[in-house]
Amino acid sequence: MNINSRLASMTAVVSASALVLSGCGAGNDPLDGQGSDSEKNSDRDRGTIVIGTANFPESELIGQLWAEALRTQSIDVEVKSGIGSREVYIKAIEEGSIDLVPEYSGNLAMYLAGDEDAVTVGMSSEEVLDALKEVTPKNLAVGEAAEAQSKDSYRVTPEVAQEYDLKSLEDLRSVPEIIVAGNPELAERPYGPKGLSEFYGVEESSMEFKAISDGGGPLTVKALTDGAATIADIYTTSPVLNSEGEEINLVMLDDPKGMILPQNIVPLMAKGRLGREARETIAWVNRTLTTEKLTELNKRNVGPDKEDPAKIAREYTQEVF
Repeated sequence: MNINSRLASMTAVVSASALVLSGCGAGNDPLDGQGSDSEKNSDRDRGTIVIGTANFPESELIGQLWAEALRTQSIDVEVKSGIGSREVYIKAIEEGSIDLVPEYSGNLAMYLAGDEDAVTVGMSSEEVLDALKEVTPKNLAVGEAAEAQSKDSYRVTPEVAQEYDLKSLEDLRSVPEIIVAGNPELAERPYGPKGLSEFYGVEESSMEFKAISDGGGPLTVKALTDGAATIADIYTTSPVLNSEGEEINLVMLDDPKGMILPQNIVPLMAKGRLGREARETIAWVNRTLTTEKLTELNKRNVGPDKEDPAKIAREYTQEVF
């Protein structure tokens, strides 16, 4: 069965799915923002859809997967890569320079909730998705979530784990001096040093933050193995590689209190910008994407072979569609 047949047969499933989320709105489909009138013109008549990606490899890869699937439907699409952090690309969506971006349910819900109590530690994936629906502003919408999760996680070297008997984040209180490595924005994230202090009792005075802008990649791994960092934030779907592309053994610390929320992959989009056909195509991609599959694709991208994400996306689309 080709993708056109599959997309035609899944329309009813998309509308009924419990994982299709949006901001509030009226009309037949809340993601339209314009009611049934928005379906009069197909996505082919809407102009080029612009997908933005954040400044780390996995975001680029997911953006390319969506883009390639849209192209199979003769929908014009462009990918703007490496836009920056959440603060930057959400503003770009609101201003209209991009139409959608790959996002992560827990972190997005926490960011959009701000000071509200809608998002709390220890939530399940379903609870996070429900909360995200409540806090998404009216000018934005969130599409169907993938099964795949890419969570932040804290890693240490086996030597540091053994020296301080580290198994979970609770054990960090026994470490006298801690250098935390991660993306610059981690310094202000609720699950960064502030969260380690608030939820796990790590003394703020014992922690120093080291900003490394490679999304938990080889530079972050090198900081750990060289002793320039004690712990580092590395995504769970990221292969742990050194600068030569060799896999490195690191210890992932447990997070018993659920400080780091579930992070299902979701499309964040400008409300009313994408038609039903485009949304269903992206939803279909997300339904094929498991955590294991995403990890495998990431390894092809950032591993020794350094495969181009657009090439990976073309091959993946041919395989699953």
